[in-house]
Amino acid sequence: MTVDFNELKQKMDSITLELKAKAPKDLSLLVDSLGFMINVMLEMTSSVLMQSETQTEQLKNLIKKNDDLGLLIDELQETIRDLRSQLNQNSNNSSKPPSSDGYKKSPKKRSLRVSTGAKAGGQKGHKGAHLSVPHAPDEVKCHIPSKCQCCPNLKTCVASGDVFTCAESRYVIEAKTITHVVEHQSMVATNCPCGCPGKDEKLVGEFPADVRCYVQYGNSVTVLAALLSTYGAVAYNRIHVLLNGLFGISLSTGTINSMVKRCSDKIAPVMEQIKELLKTSDVVNFDETGLRALGKLFWVHNSSNDEYTYQSANEKRGSSGMEDNGVLPDFTGIAVHDCWPSYQNFEQIEHALCCAHLLRELNAVRENEENHIWAERFQKLLIRMKKAKEKAISLGQKFLGKELLEEFSKDYDEIMSHADKECPPPEVPKERKRGKIRRGKTRALIERLKKFKDDVCRFAHNFAVPFDNNQAERDVRNVKTKTKVSGCFRSIKGAQDYLKIMSFISTGNKHGINAFDALTAAFSGNAKIILGKGSE
Repeated sequence: MTVDFNELKQKMDSITLELKAKAPKDLSLLVDSLGFMINVMLEMTSSVLMQSETQTEQLKNLIKKNDDLGLLIDELQETIRDLRSQLNQNSNNSSKPPSSDGYKKSPKKRSLRVSTGAKAGGQKGHKGAHLSVPHAPDEVKCHIPSKCQCCPNLKTCVASGDVFTCAESRYVIEAKTITHVVEHQSMVATNCPCGCPGKDEKLVGEFPADVRCYVQYGNSVTVLAALLSTYGAVAYNRIHVLLNGLFGISLSTGTINSMVKRCSDKIAPVMEQIKELLKTSDVVNFDETGLRALGKLFWVHNSSNDEYTYQSANEKRGSSGMEDNGVLPDFTGIAVHDCWPSYQNFEQIEHALCCAHLLRELNAVRENEENHIWAERFQKLLIRMKKAKEKAISLGQKFLGKELLEEFSKDYDEIMSHADKECPPPEVPKERKRGKIRRGKTRALIERLKKFKDDVCRFAHNFAVPFDNNQAERDVRNVKTKTKVSGCFRSIKGAQDYLKIMSFISTGNKHGINAFDALTAAFSGNAKIILGKGSE
């Protein structure tokens, strides 16, 4: 209720005048005094009320500032936790490679493996790997006893062939680097007994289509240079040094680049076939990794399984890059990935999350949030599910029993319920700025596990689905090695040629064909050999 003190004062003045007019003369002074006192009280009351309103407004502002400071403190504490988590990241609790751990002594790893008690190294019954002679000896050296070397009858004994016999043989494998020069001669018929050429006509032999220059490098040199650049991750200047030292061949950087491009062009049709084979596969592993070209960041999109590999580069990591790769848009099987959100845009596929990523994330929770018991429990659940699947496969089973799957599902839900208690969702303030509420990595992980429960457990329901996404990570590993050595590709076309060749080599390796034989087959017109049964 708002009081108008001016209006009230005017009324009191009017009442005072009226009383003064009606009051006896001896009381008029008393009326004036009462009027004056009332006016003073009104002035004081008005002042107090004004101060009270000001203080109330100040109190409201202080309360609001306190609420804002509370939210800021919460955000700062969450930031500190995130920064501590980043400082503590290593190959055991994140997706960082072991090489990034550095030389400092790492803390004791939280291993989920149970000791078998077996000694380190090869176990009893293990065949092992032994060095063998690749082919029949090109040279034989006989070593006679040292005492016989001074004998005057040595030549006679050696000539007879009956004195010395081989007691033991040992082999030394040496690398002999030679060049094989083939001279192509175009022959002209100068004195043909058939009389075929006329007076002004000559019969001249034609060179093969691939013999175009006076001096050129053959397919083996092209394949070797391309392999060193791609599979070997050797820089162009070092390839020049190596080939010059080994074979006396001096290749310029431009020539090496042209050789890589020639290999890429030779295998292009087969790469399209690999893409189509992946589209029709039941399970495909997907992953992305960074690559620099022209000083900018590009993303390598990998699509692969245990038979085929297809890689391409794009400026975008998300949906547009995945669509450009060409496999996901038409794929209808099960996609194994690390839960990058863009994969969820492809609604025609089923998803399977990499549990190895989850185990590392859970390790990070255990290290940074020691009071979170749920993380260790969830790790043990994943391992139990994995071991149950492996045991079933060893027994020749094709799926887990319904009761066992229901037990796993119940345990899953119970652990998630416990996780909500240990790490509850953040409270939504009544008044807050626009934008998402900061949840923290731990809470984000919990919500992801709850939302994608079926995708996490898919490996246990379908034995064709792997426990992890290691297949894709192995297929992109060479990309990181290449970028560490070379740093940056000079063009995006060069990066695409590299990825095409690496995809070709990877596919060949999966079918038991080494890199050199695979590329050599491509130049002989038999590139489909790398596809194995898929080439039929």
